Amino acid sequence: MKNIVSALVYTALSLGAITVGTTAHADLAAAAEMRDGDMKKLVFHATPQDTSDAAFFLEDDGGTTTLESYRGKYVLLNFWATWCAPCRVEMPHLSELQTEFGGDDFEVLTIATGRNSPTGIKKFFEEIGVDNLPRHQDPKQALASEMAIFGLPITVLIDPEGKEVARLRGDADWASDNAKAIIETILARAPS
Repeated sequence: MKNIVSALVYTALSLGAITVGTTAHADLAAAAEMRDGDMKKLVFHATPQDTSDAAFFLEDDGGTTTLESYRGKYVLLNFWATWCAPCRVEMPHLSELQTEFGGDDFEVLTIATGRNSPTGIKKFFEEIGVDNLPRHQDPKQALASEMAIFGLPITVLIDPEGKEVARLRGDADWASDNAKAIIETILARAPS
């Protein structure tokens, strides 16, 4: 039975059946077919999933926002914590991805979920040499809970319409050639 379901999902992906709103996106299907190494853990959804409208705290100023404010671009949303050893390894890779692709069409968004003090978050980023990713917080895990984030790190790919189109559980080398090729394909850019 598992093989039949896998074959159906593969067929749907290869035919470009992944949809966003009412528009088919062959770039997501092509990206799904490209997965190799760590990126094999990146699971593309057959149907885009709703995200949460729960507020989270912006770094430093204590203001809040929601994922709605990121509509119009692809967002690679990473849930992490200061105590998470795999997060420490993964964060510099996410930083490199932001450096290379960040802009009007794509952004890496990092949110520390659970008990993480602003001082601890700042120290974490300083120790790993990351200065281009946000230090946002979800201290009561409202956003994480509504998005079924269990275990860390978890990274979610959100499309410009605000829908979750893929998810990766655990850490990954987001700076790998394969990860970058997947992002280039999703953004419909020529490989660099």
